[in-house]
Amino acid sequence: MNRLILSAAAAAASLLALSACGSTDVAADTAASASSSAGPVTLTDATGTKVVLEHPATRVVSTEWVVTEDLISLGVQQVGAADVADYKVYDTDVPLTGDVTDIGLRGEPSMDTVASLSPDLIIATTDLTASVIKQLRAIAPTLVVNPANGADQIGQMTTDLDLIAQATGRTAQAATVEKTFETTLATGKKALAAAGLAGTKVAVADSYTVSNQVTVRPYTSTSLFGAVDKELGLVDAWDVTGDKSYGLGSTDVEGLTKLGDVPLVYENSGEDPFTVELAGNAVWKNLPFVKDGKVTRLPDGIWPFGGPGSMDAYIDALVNALTK
Repeated sequence: MNRLILSAAAAAASLLALSACGSTDVAADTAASASSSAGPVTLTDATGTKVVLEHPATRVVSTEWVVTEDLISLGVQQVGAADVADYKVYDTDVPLTGDVTDIGLRGEPSMDTVASLSPDLIIATTDLTASVIKQLRAIAPTLVVNPANGADQIGQMTTDLDLIAQATGRTAQAATVEKTFETTLATGKKALAAAGLAGTKVAVADSYTVSNQVTVRPYTSTSLFGAVDKELGLVDAWDVTGDKSYGLGSTDVEGLTKLGDVPLVYENSGEDPFTVELAGNAVWKNLPFVKDGKVTRLPDGIWPFGGPGSMDAYIDALVNALTK
C-alpha cells in the first residue's frame, strides 16, 4: 500500500492525488534567530547516517507532511515543503502558513527547487528511495526520519519529533508538544471511562473507490490511530493484519460483516464512498452498526499519519464520536 498518495481515495480522484499555531509570529522569528547562534549539532538519523550542522537549522525544507507538521508544531518557519496545497486540505489541524515554497510531490521532490532555496537542512523520510535521498544529501545536510513503525507508532512519532527538535534548536518546544499530547490522551481516556466505554471495541477506517469498486482500508491495532485507541482504553475490532510500517489493512463491504455491532469511525477527507457509493448497497444497509446509527465520519483535515498535533485532534474527535 503506497501511503505517499494522499490516501487511496484521493489517488483515485486526482491520480496522485496540537493544535499548533502558524510560525510567522515574532516569537517564532526570535527563536529562530536565537537558535542560529547556538553551537554545532551532531545527529544520527534513521539510516544510521551522522548529520553534522554548524548550528541549529533555520532554513529547513521538508519532503513529507508529518515532517512539515512537526516543524510547524515546533514553531519553525520552513522555507520549502512538499505538496503544499494538498497539505492545507488534508492536515488542517496543524495549519501551514507563511511563505513556503512547494518543492513538488512528496515522493518526487524537485531537486532544482530544493537547491534554489539554499537550505541549511533537508528533512526527509525513509519512504523516499535511497537514490532520491542521495541527491538531497548532495544539496544540503539531510536528516532522514522513519515516519512509521508498526511495533511502536507513538514512540516513533515522539522520537522523530525529538530528532527534528534537536536539529532546529527546539527541544523545549518539543517537550511542550509532547506534554500536550499526553494530557489529551489522559483526558480522552478519562472521558471514555466516565461514559462506560473503557474496553469498547471500535473499527477505524477510510475508504476509496476505483472503477466503482469500494475498498475499505482498516486502521489496525498496529497503525498510529490503533496505537492511540489502545492508549485510550479501546479495543481494535479488525481481524485483518496491517502492513508492517503503517498498520493499514484492506477489505471490502462484505468484509465489514465480520465486525458485528461495533462503532465504525472513518476518516475520508474529500470523497465519501460510505455515504455515496455504498448508499444503496444491500450488504452495507444491513450491517448492524449501520442500522444502529453507529457510523461516524471524523472531521476533515485530520492526517492519520501525522504527529502529536494531528493525534490531539483525532483523540478529541474520536471521544466526541463515541460519547455523543
